Amino acid sequence: MLLDLSKIRTLHVAFDETYPPEQFPGGEDQYRIVEPVRMHLDVAKTGERFRLSGHVRTVLELPCSRCLEPFSCAVDVPFDLVYHPQTSNVGEGEKEVEEEDLSTAFYDDQKIDLAQLMREQFYLALPMKPLCGDGCRGLCPVCGTNLNRGTCDCNREWEDPRLAVLKNMKLKADS
Repeated sequence: MLLDLSKIRTLHVAFDETYPPEQFPGGEDQYRIVEPVRMHLDVAKTGERFRLSGHVRTVLELPCSRCLEPFSCAVDVPFDLVYHPQTSNVGEGEKEVEEEDLSTAFYDDQKIDLAQLMREQFYLALPMKPLCGDGCRGLCPVCGTNLNRGTCDCNREWEDPRLAVLKNMKLKADS
């Protein structure tokens, strides 16, 4: 899924591509792609600088952060990035990060890895705490039962053993 920049001869090009989930190998990703990835991409060329804007759309499968059950999450993410040649990335020491720096990337060998671009957009679209539903009850902290599916008889009252001495002192004072 490489975009060959040397083949772009005009100032503006548009692409509409669909990639099957199998083209995105799993691994250490926090999600699994379960539907084809549709990408609309507008490429604007200015000298050696390329502006890629568009959106990427698919459905991801994530584990719920409360009950650990997988659930589907639709993603439709817009993006607007400016790519410069890697040779222009000189790293001029410390400087304040400007707003435009957040949408700047670099390409090498006249190619941009679109899979990397899409993967980055998926990560940016993930919820900070993915939940299968607002009412998710999670797992029992004692036995691990999924409380969305059933109940358990565990005692969930926890007392800090470090405070037991204070509790005993209070009980003695009350009696």
